[in-house]
Amino acid sequence: MVRPVALITGAARGIGRGIAEHLAADFDLALTYHTSDPDAVLAACAGAVAIKADLAEAATAEHIVAETIAAFGRIDAIVNNAGYVAELPVEAADAEAYRKTFAINTEAPMALLAAALPHLERGAAVVNISSVNSRLPPVSAPAYAASKAALETFTVAAAKALGPKGIRVNAIAPGAIERTESPRSDELIGKFVENTALGRVGLPVDIARGVQFLVGKDADFITGQVLCIDGGYRL
Repeated sequence: MVRPVALITGAARGIGRGIAEHLAADFDLALTYHTSDPDAVLAACAGAVAIKADLAEAATAEHIVAETIAAFGRIDAIVNNAGYVAELPVEAADAEAYRKTFAINTEAPMALLAAALPHLERGAAVVNISSVNSRLPPVSAPAYAASKAALETFTVAAAKALGPKGIRVNAIAPGAIERTESPRSDELIGKFVENTALGRVGLPVDIARGVQFLVGKDADFITGQVLCIDGGYRL
């Protein structure tokens, strides 16, 4: 039996790695990375293929899709997880940082879907990883918040356009998620926990379970939605 194939961007660490490890039981995996070492996630996901890619570059999407098709011959699910955050307050006008933020967080998912579309059949699913910051923008990173809000708008537009083809497009908006590779300060974690109804920060597996649901058959009548997985952050 041919296994379905999931393409996950930014999978070498954090949420992306958690998604990859969770989906590995049911999918063959094509995983993109840029500067982080992919060896750990490859060791945890037997048969996965790692694709080095700079998602800030316009031609990257075609390269990723070509490498995935060469390795597996098909794409059944796309998880646009890779992201970029620039700590830029409103008064700091940095055109290059703005460009990179939107290139990675908004334009890359759009380009990857367009490049993959000829290979997506009815039943395929796309999950875009957004952020609660799209609705609760931090003053320290307004461009990041804006890029994620744009991604959510694109999610709805793509769902509407691709629904007749039987391709579903949804998004997940994580709240504060544990970062083992670049841990936050205890003070900041405390603030997140204090403002989260369930009294803890999230784990990558919390997001991975949401992705597993949205790409699976149990969600085959769900499209154009943004699922907040945030433990009740700032309710």
